[in-house]
Amino acid sequence: MNIAIVGIGLIGGSIGIRLKETNFCDKIIGVEKNEANQKKALQLGLVDEIQTLEEAIQSAKIIVLTVPVDVIMQLLPKILDQVTDQVIIDMGSTKTNILQAIAEHPKRGRYVAAHPMAGTEYSGPEAAIPDLFKDKVMVYVEAFKSDEDAFELADALTEQLEMKTTFMNTEEHDEHTAYVSHISHLTSFALALTVLEKEKSQGRIFELAGSGFQSTVRLAKSSPDMWVPIFKQNRTNVLEVLEEHIKQLQNLYDKLEEEDYSGLHKLIKKSNKIKRIIK
Repeated sequence: MNIAIVGIGLIGGSIGIRLKETNFCDKIIGVEKNEANQKKALQLGLVDEIQTLEEAIQSAKIIVLTVPVDVIMQLLPKILDQVTDQVIIDMGSTKTNILQAIAEHPKRGRYVAAHPMAGTEYSGPEAAIPDLFKDKVMVYVEAFKSDEDAFELADALTEQLEMKTTFMNTEEHDEHTAYVSHISHLTSFALALTVLEKEKSQGRIFELAGSGFQSTVRLAKSSPDMWVPIFKQNRTNVLEVLEEHIKQLQNLYDKLEEEDYSGLHKLIKKSNKIKRIIK
């Protein structure tokens, strides 16, 4: 069995490394437009060979889409047009628009919507690591609309990645990811912009940057080519979360401006309840 990975960056490359370790398939085919990334993926052993998308559709049993969500929107209907018994798995971070785009496609059953809740702030083939997915969660979205054999094959791949699994509908998935993933990136981008603005006038500010700052702002290193499409596709949910986030920032601002340190203490104490969720 051959597997094609469309988009050989952090996610796609890490899938390739892990599947090579487990000997899950005979050959891993890479589909990648960027020639530099093609060469790097081959050099690093992330894939066995590079093919065009059309060639890969004919060569592979499983086609994994790990490109930005706007590209998935374009490619998925075209790939479904060409498959027979192949399985297509999309690993995008948003689902509603993608699923709506192929809802009535006659080969909808050959598609499995999945989202690995794993990643780093780095991108490109060099960012790939073999244990990226270990003990993380794979979210299946509307899995009941996939053919049984297609889902079983996708889940077998997930098992090779050593992931846990959960199931959601599209609305749940996009809302929840807005709260636990998308807002984290927006916050990090905003903090980076804030500090970079200050750095213009006080260039030594980064000399004081310790581990707390680094852990909070590290997501600002993430690729805009990946995240702008995510924010676009999940715009309504992200705006809702961002509105609440701004409200909470305003609460903290008000307490500090009013020198209401008792009130500030209560807000911070309330925030400590996150320990119930994150150990």
